[in-house]
Amino acid sequence: MTQPADAKPRLDKWLWAARFFKTRSLAKQAIEGGKVHYDGARTKPGKEPKIGDQLRIRQGLADREVEIVAISQQRRGAPEAQLLYRESEQSISKREQDAAQRKALRGNSPATAGRPTKKQRRDIRHFHDQG
Repeated sequence: MTQPADAKPRLDKWLWAARFFKTRSLAKQAIEGGKVHYDGARTKPGKEPKIGDQLRIRQGLADREVEIVAISQQRRGAPEAQLLYRESEQSISKREQDAAQRKALRGNSPATAGRPTKKQRRDIRHFHDQG
């Protein structure tokens, strides 16, 4: 399926090409769900991205602030996709800080040995039945 040379780029297609989302429909759902802000405001999937515009993209626990550097409608390899945008220094440091904080909090939770064995389940049931 080829597109004419004068085809207007779409924001959902650019997000897919820049590899922020695995499929175009996931990019569209994220935009419609308010996870993508274009120049500080919610937007629509058909918005035409322009070079120099700012995007704030929320993916799971990560919040990225990127500037559009190039426009592409074709999905290529990750090294080429990273050339389409530039992430701000504050965004990178905040993501790393948040990840380190989550990792530190994970250490406070008690480690479990996994699922109980059949004998341990019997012991648990026996304990509950006595009480």
